[in-house]
Amino acid sequence: MATAAAAPVWSVDPRTGKRREQVAVEATATEVDQTVRAAHEARAALADRPVRAALLRRAAELLDEAGEAVIEAADAETALGPGRLTGELSRTTYQLRAFADTVAEGAFLDVLIDHADPALAPPRPDLRRYKIPLGAVAVYSASNFPLAFSVPGGDTASALAAGCPVVVKAHPDHPATSELCAALLRRAAADVGLPESVVGLVHGFQAGLDLVRHPLIRAAGFTGSVRGGRALYDAAAARPQPIPFHGELGSLNPVVITEAAAEERAEAIGAGLAGSMTLGVGQFCVKPGLVLAPEGEAGDRLLTALTAAVSDTEAGVLLDRRMREAFLDGVRSRAELPGVQAPVTPGPGGTHTVSAGFLTVPAAHLTEEGPHDVLLEECFGPVTVVARYADDAEVGAVLARLPGNLSATLQLGDAESAGTDDTGRGARGARLLAEVTPLAGRVVVNGWPTGVAVAPAQHHGGPYPATTSTSTSVGGTAVERWLRPVAYQDTPPALLPPELHDDNPLGLPRRVDGRPEGG
Repeated sequence: MATAAAAPVWSVDPRTGKRREQVAVEATATEVDQTVRAAHEARAALADRPVRAALLRRAAELLDEAGEAVIEAADAETALGPGRLTGELSRTTYQLRAFADTVAEGAFLDVLIDHADPALAPPRPDLRRYKIPLGAVAVYSASNFPLAFSVPGGDTASALAAGCPVVVKAHPDHPATSELCAALLRRAAADVGLPESVVGLVHGFQAGLDLVRHPLIRAAGFTGSVRGGRALYDAAAARPQPIPFHGELGSLNPVVITEAAAEERAEAIGAGLAGSMTLGVGQFCVKPGLVLAPEGEAGDRLLTALTAAVSDTEAGVLLDRRMREAFLDGVRSRAELPGVQAPVTPGPGGTHTVSAGFLTVPAAHLTEEGPHDVLLEECFGPVTVVARYADDAEVGAVLARLPGNLSATLQLGDAESAGTDDTGRGARGARLLAEVTPLAGRVVVNGWPTGVAVAPAQHHGGPYPATTSTSTSVGGTAVERWLRPVAYQDTPPALLPPELHDDNPLGLPRRVDGRPEGG
């Protein structure tokens, strides 16, 4: 019986819709198995923290050195533009170096030592706890960030920092970029004396399913659609041995603009909103997709400013034809709803482009279940929905119906931001903050959610469906996703790992008997 030929993987130019080159072929089940097993066998090589830190720093160096080629490849496949991609590459290499610093410092191991205390009732045994890597991790690349959330991105960097080998499922929108970046990461591994198999790469839809189901994969990270992420999430849970699945799926990222804020700076808010919702042709996962704006004169001025700014935005290319069609269909179905208007109509800007726009609707249409519920779902691309509210009760009713989000934004007036004043507006700011906090992993006040800083205190996550776990995919604590704690009880010192020795030979930050060591 003849064996079916492996399906080719093509690099496609989204500006023309034409194939550029065949990059690879889709991985068979056997090839996925071989790649995973090779990564699994490389676990021991990643045990040394200084080597892991060196790997991450060398990967950053090689990406910087190959920056021109990386940006050229990514732009050819995504149409995101050299300017945007230059910034994304800088973010990616900064992220790798930041995780190298995290590895070198060692606090992520969360070392706790409680010495035996026979005087307690009941007596306490000697207990020593730290965190160890889970094992080989599957990473699913994002369409909209071919670098920072793909092969060399945060999931890969944080997993390697934790000591977990990685097998990446390349996104079909940028396979050539994926191959180039994977080759650079493997070269970095070889340069620091690690096996290249600490980073594997596979292509193909079925390969993605085979990957999450493979018995040697111990966790997975995903950035993409609700539909695709939920299918993988369910597959991860249905395994004989379920695994953690850290998926970023979808987010509406609501914005509440108070009447006071609109009165004080309607024009600035309108321009800022336009910039945020059209950034990257509206393809950011934290694009504001629902805006609650007041009725009345101040709200009208805000919409006038928004109309002018959005109208000045040039048409842009979405990541692929499928996304373009989904955007146009999504806008069309929303615009046809009763009470919905389009001050600036989003739509086709040309054969391969789309134009930005926004829709308006009375907030009262969103306070109860009905056909307008589609307005409470993410529409990927340069469009937002502005819901005009009559009073605070309508704001609360709409917020109460929202699913989980990556971000929530408040635009407050000066008195509302101050917290207290004689008009009662100060209390409103605190109340709104309390209302949106349960809805999102990051709350932005008097700013815009697009732009997720890589910093130790960052949290890029949120209640489902924004993410499938409570962890973050950005910032130093992202490493925690790929670790699990182990406690050793009454273990002879000669058998303990060095991280748990009394003399602290590795110089780790630790808590001993309830206090910071050396503090």
